[in-house]
Formats: sequence, structure tokens, C-alpha cells
Amino acid sequence: MSRLSLEQANLAFVRAGRTQPILQHLDLSIAKGAAMVVLGPSGCGKSSLLNVLAGFQPLDGGRVQLDGRTLEGPGGERGVVFQDDALMPWLNARENVALGLRLRGLARTERERKAQEMLELVGLGQHGEHAVGELSGGQRQRLGLARALAVDPDFLLLDEPFGALDALTRERMQVLLLQVWKRTGKGLFLITHSVDEALFLATDLLVLDGPPARVVRRLDVPFSRRYLAGEPVREIKADPRFALLRQELLDLFLQETPDHVL
Repeated sequence: MSRLSLEQANLAFVRAGRTQPILQHLDLSIAKGAAMVVLGPSGCGKSSLLNVLAGFQPLDGGRVQLDGRTLEGPGGERGVVFQDDALMPWLNARENVALGLRLRGLARTERERKAQEMLELVGLGQHGEHAVGELSGGQRQRLGLARALAVDPDFLLLDEPFGALDALTRERMQVLLLQVWKRTGKGLFLITHSVDEALFLATDLLVLDGPPARVVRRLDVPFSRRYLAGEPVREIKADPRFALLRQELLDLFLQETPDHVL
């Protein structure tokens, strides 16, 4: 099984003339087919961690590996979905999805076919000709997900992709992501501020504090697989075990991060 790994990662930024460690000797491993969700307060190093895994941020020490091969910079093995969707407003929906395929040199017919397939997967099959400005916030996030999937990465890295959405749209996007995950078998790495979102989406939940980022708790979580097995969302979130874990995590933040805002 394919595995994306971070080994003895070190990263520091210079701020106001002082060196701030962000990652120190951090190890991490994500298996294809798993959903790792990282929960933590603002400023603890979550986004830096994702940027390192995506290849956007070089390390000061350590390495990122895929199945034992060291990765340098971004690559097609990892698709990224951003909070602000990062779409090209001069391209229509289908052209946005096909952009990565175009850069890879696929013929127009093939990339349009693949782009349409991805639009269908995320529920935008009838929106291929729409301009980005004609789409709602939730639709734009669906489009960003389709674009990341189009190049067929082994892993999807998602940087708080639903944080700007209203509560109902956010829940719908969480359900969509689980459905896409089930159909594609990708490895997911998602960062969030939301305890409920983390519990619902994760198979492997990491709680970070920092900087420098450190894992203060790790949980194997069953709720995403229960949903994919057919259990309704409302039953899952009404489960006393869900409520208990939610409270434990909220209590943990109050203990571990008194100077942070969740």
C-alpha cells in the first residue's frame, strides 16, 4: 500500500529577527486509503506541515518520502485543495478542472473527457460551461476538489477546505468528501479547526499543539467508516461516543493551548 511519510522534519522561520521553530524532528506517515485529519489551534504549524507534504515549503532538515522515494517539490502524487479555492476566474469550470491535464500534455479530447468525469464525481456535471463567478462557495470548493482529483494523485491534501462555508454547506461538503474518498481510495490529509469535522472525517486523528508542532493526542476514529457503511449522519453525531470524544478534545485544547485561539 502506498505511503506518504515525513521523517525527522525540521523547519524554522525568522520572525522579527528571532528564529521560530515550526517543526522539530517530526515524523508522520499517511497510508493510501486512510483519512488523516490534523486538528489544532491557529499558529501551531498545521498549514506549514501541509505545505511541506505538498512540496511547497522545503525543509531545513529531514525529508518527505513516498514509498521510500524522497520527494523534492510538488508532484502529481499529491493533489492540494485550498480554503480559498484558488480557481482561475478567466477559465470556465471544465477548463479549471482540465488545467493540470493540459500542463501534462494530454490531448484536448482526453482532458475534456477526464474533466467531465471529475465534474460528475463531485456533482457538477451540468456546470462545465459555467464561469467561476456564477458558482456558489460550495460549488467552487467542489470544483477545487475536482481539479485536484483530475491528475489522479495518490493523496489529497486539504487545507481547511470548508472553513469559509456556512454550516449546512460545510456538512454537505464533508459528506461529499467521504463519498469521493470511498469511490477513489485516495489517502486524505486534512487540517481543520473544527472538532466535529475532525471526528466525522478522520480514520486517524492527530491533535497538534505548538509551535513547534507536536502531537499531543492520536485517535483511531470509526465515524467516517460508519457513515460509509450506511449509518445516517444524525445518528453518528448523536452517538454518546461522538459527544464524549468531542468533549475530551475540547477539554484537551483548554489544557494544552491556553494562549491559542482554536
